[in-house]
Amino acid sequence: MNDTLSLVLALVMGVLLGVMFFGGLWWTVRKGVSSKRPALWFFGSMVLRMSIVLAGFYLVTGGHWERLLLCLIGFIIARFIVTRLTRTGGENNVSGKGGRACASVLMK
Repeated sequence: MNDTLSLVLALVMGVLLGVMFFGGLWWTVRKGVSSKRPALWFFGSMVLRMSIVLAGFYLVTGGHWERLLLCLIGFIIARFIVTRLTRTGGENNVSGKGGRACASVLMK
């Protein structure tokens, strides 16, 4: 397979794995909070999500660190995508002025 194509596919697979992981986490939190056995939901979901992601990373990378890096970047990109898509109406500006003040302190 073309090297560039395999790297692009690794990035895409990282995004898909991330969407599955963080989307599954969001779904688990919604189901687990209203459940009579939230610990079972959270633990079972964690084991399932981690197993799928670790197996996916192993299969996608195929021993190449470049694919691992791009898969991880795609995974992180998916975190931002899922976080943005699963916000509720009141959470659009979570940081407010405090976030900008904190960022300005860190920049000094």
